[in-house]
Amino acid sequence: MNKKYQNGFFVFGLLILILMLTQLNYDEVWTGLRHTGYWFFAVVFIWAVLYVFNTLTWYIIINSQDSSLSAGSASADVQAPESKNPKGKDEKNKTSAVSFWWLYKVTISGFALNYATPGGLMGGEPYRIMELSPMIGTERASSSVILYVMTHIFSHFCFWLLAVGLFVLTQPVHLYLGILLLLITAFCIAGIWFFIKGYRKGLTLRLMNLMKHCPGAKRWTRRFIEKHGSQLDTIDKQIASLHNQNPKTFISAVLIELGVRVASALEIFFILLVIMPSANYIQCILILAFTSLFANMLFFMPLQLGGREGGFIMSVNGLGMTASAGIFVALIVRIRELIWTAIGLLLIKIERKKK
Repeated sequence: MNKKYQNGFFVFGLLILILMLTQLNYDEVWTGLRHTGYWFFAVVFIWAVLYVFNTLTWYIIINSQDSSLSAGSASADVQAPESKNPKGKDEKNKTSAVSFWWLYKVTISGFALNYATPGGLMGGEPYRIMELSPMIGTERASSSVILYVMTHIFSHFCFWLLAVGLFVLTQPVHLYLGILLLLITAFCIAGIWFFIKGYRKGLTLRLMNLMKHCPGAKRWTRRFIEKHGSQLDTIDKQIASLHNQNPKTFISAVLIELGVRVASALEIFFILLVIMPSANYIQCILILAFTSLFANMLFFMPLQLGGREGGFIMSVNGLGMTASAGIFVALIVRIRELIWTAIGLLLIKIERKKK
């Protein structure tokens, strides 16, 4: 990536991080850390493992694109010797340049920028595309990042739907709560349907065509489509190829991301063990699911400030726990997010060593 852009991402994220640090009550932070004790290190460490699986999903998507491209080039090689196709060799060399652990670094930095950016995807995804583009090309880098984001969001809808089922099976449901659960179920099914359509036919051109009808964005969108229409069409074809040509890869990518959602409830479980030794894992999954649902409704706030805390309080109250337990969980999770945001921003400055 160009050094100027890299420094821009770093400085922007650092300024937002400093702003977030000024909002903390450090007396409460210190009290919370002392109360959590060694469990806090487990809370921080679990995300080092979860980011490995996030990276694995992205790595699988990139490799699935490689296999589909190589399948297309194989038929061309029947007519032309490999020695006359240096472009194919260059493409394979670019593919082999993507190291899993370098991708792990970019994944952490991308999530750090998403945490710190209002609107979430406005920070981390452009960074990932710009880092990956020199290795595999802009179109493939863009399609792999878009595919990963789609899979990440798709797994959230599946996770929320799973949580509704768990809640009905394990918790008492009255009339108003039942109506709310039905609304959440309808929302999740609609989201799953939308993303499956996007997987089958691509998503970028369809979204750009929708933007043509938005006031204030019509002219820019039309000019963008006229200038980059062929690239957008190529990206959509690569997106569709994962679902249509590689169904096993698609399913494995979604299952890994869904597994990460379920496993990330360990964070809440570790924290609750400090104040509630009787806490069970299903409760932690429910707390995480409904908190993330509420927080994602406030996606425009940097670090989901306020939304995450409110979500924790409402979730634990809904499960019969005290509001203080929700505040305590929210505080420790917020500190963990700030730590990993700082780590991700520092990793932006670590250059990939070139041979």
